[in-house]
Amino acid sequence: MNGWLLASGTTSLGVAAVHIVGGHRDVVRPLLSCGLADEPKRVLHAVWHMVSVDLVLSGFALLYLSLTDGIPGTRLVAGFVAVHFIAYAAAFLIIAVSVGWPRPLLRLPQWLLLLPVAVLAAAGAA
Repeated sequence: MNGWLLASGTTSLGVAAVHIVGGHRDVVRPLLSCGLADEPKRVLHAVWHMVSVDLVLSGFALLYLSLTDGIPGTRLVAGFVAVHFIAYAAAFLIIAVSVGWPRPLLRLPQWLLLLPVAVLAAAGAA
């Protein structure tokens, strides 16, 4: 068993739960009730659901890899998931910093949830 990947998968599923519960309250409800045109509103709603699915599938993939450590492709897939979550974290960091808000890293703190998944997956892939 690969403890790093187990921790990464568990963390990813935790992030998914926070995303689904907190995101629905803080992002989806306001989005669906705003004055944005219907088509872009529904596209953003679908993208939110796509991210939900991605977080859950990544978590289950990492859990599976943790239990089958050593099979061909484990390091490759775990490394891919690590890079994937680094990219997600980077997107939030870049957007937060570029907006010009005071204390931007705390206004869009999602990177704090995404980065540990990446670090743990990278450690498990090494």
